[in-house]
Amino acid sequence: MDLRCRKMTDADLPAAAKLLKAFFAEDEFYLDSSGAYGDVGAPPIGRALDMFVRRPELGFVWLTYRGNEAVGICVVCYAISTSLGAVVAKLGDVFIAGGARGQGVGSAMLKALGRELKAADVLRIDTAVHVKNIEAARFYAKAGFKPLHEERLALLL
Repeated sequence: MDLRCRKMTDADLPAAAKLLKAFFAEDEFYLDSSGAYGDVGAPPIGRALDMFVRRPELGFVWLTYRGNEAVGICVVCYAISTSLGAVVAKLGDVFIAGGARGQGVGSAMLKALGRELKAADVLRIDTAVHVKNIEAARFYAKAGFKPLHEERLALLL
């Protein structure tokens, strides 16, 4: 499998936007929670992607390519952990295109991301899984993630 993973650049903006639009339209678990997130549709995707390009200190978009086609995406935002006294990564909007699912793309994407973050002295990756998304919970457990026995909450301002 010819997979390449890397941070998004300006040249990747169309591919990243396409994958995120598919995620927001197709992912049943995202759709179940989208009201609490304040989802207003596709227009903010471009603004968010531009922000990642202009403000890399906030995080980045991680893309996985198979050949010339972007088949995987996730968003990484930085935070400071008071329990570690260090920078951690918040992982979100993880999506593998339909034709690439079940082929190890997600696992390869996550492993490459871990190497990238470790090299940048990021000490932990945090993520969240919808309570009904058993498949994603299994995927993350297999990758070594541990449950925190917490529930994420959102307050729109």
